[in-house]
Amino acid sequence: MYNTYIARQAILDRNRSTIGYELLFRDSPENKFPEIDQDVASSKLIIQNHLQGDIRSLSMGKLAFINFTEQCLVNKYPLMFDKSSIVIELVGHKIPSERLLKIIQFYHKKGYKVALTEYDLDEKWDVLFPYLSIIKVDVEVVNPKRLHKVLDRLKDFDVKLAAEKVETNFQVQALAEVGFNYYQGYFYHEPEVVEGQTLAPIKTQMLNLISETFNSPLDYDNIATIISHDVNLTVGLLKMVNNVASSTRVEITSLRQAAAYLGEDKLKQFVTILALSKMTTDKTDEVSKQALITAKLMTVLAKEGVFKEISDFAFITGLLSAIEVILSMPINEIIKTMPLASPIEDALVDHSGLLGELLVLTTKYITGNGDNIHQLIEMYSLDATLIQKEFIAACKWCKELGV
Repeated sequence: MYNTYIARQAILDRNRSTIGYELLFRDSPENKFPEIDQDVASSKLIIQNHLQGDIRSLSMGKLAFINFTEQCLVNKYPLMFDKSSIVIELVGHKIPSERLLKIIQFYHKKGYKVALTEYDLDEKWDVLFPYLSIIKVDVEVVNPKRLHKVLDRLKDFDVKLAAEKVETNFQVQALAEVGFNYYQGYFYHEPEVVEGQTLAPIKTQMLNLISETFNSPLDYDNIATIISHDVNLTVGLLKMVNNVASSTRVEITSLRQAAAYLGEDKLKQFVTILALSKMTTDKTDEVSKQALITAKLMTVLAKEGVFKEISDFAFITGLLSAIEVILSMPINEIIKTMPLASPIEDALVDHSGLLGELLVLTTKYITGNGDNIHQLIEMYSLDATLIQKEFIAACKWCKELGV
């Protein structure tokens, strides 16, 4: 586990109602942008508060304004978000190149809101007007009075004006007269740093995953196997599926199904962001190790006897069995971000159903907690000697993974 930091600043309308928050990467509690490449900053932001967290909660159910460089747009990172939850902020651009125009047209056609930042009033940007939702103007750099000619050129388009770095009430009144729709700055809301925690993928698993995605066509079985060796990668994959399937109900029962559901393009986006974010470590904690062992042992126990009917769900349930401890979040909140099948949800939340009973039995056996473990083994007609043998085998398997 390690700490994550995100700065959040409100964007308000003329009635001073919050319409969204701009989210900015931070690498410490200090509220300043770190010396870091913008592409990497965007990747870290996505990892920390989307794949591993809940960006809707972070933005209080409002729009999340996220900075994307042209390269991030080419890599299609915004497609990892529900189009109704974010605004794509263009950053780092100097000219409206033909490539940038095609990119903006692509996201506009997909239904995403796009905001042009660092706007300098130059007519060269007019070519983007049909595809923009918002133009952000830094009022410390650009005199708002110069916007009147721009407003004439914008009258045929549904584009809102947002003022950045609003510091005084006098500015607010003057900007409203000019025609600004939205406001952002210290006068309204000083950026606040939100601290959280997340995990890092094990480096060896990350390298294996990167290598696997170079293959064509993708082998979803191999990819699912690699992801299954790391709880963090599993959580990230499931959350991504949940976002992609936001308009429909998808019940995931296996990691292979999750990987195949995303398809080649989105899987490669997922891996690219993880690699670019450089959030890897050579170590994992004991809780994650226990989750791996639980998953392996549950799979073996579910191959025969009474548990056979839920064998397909056994591994992913065991892998997620410690997720509440790992993410320091209530399990009820965590499963909202994952499109899991009902039996898996029931097992994880209240240990109900046959899958929940298998989870309880396996967990108690591994941890040595519970006076009735032998009664449970007899109840389900299991072989205690076999369980001990498979437990040792699962521990050995976990060690061979290098975790």
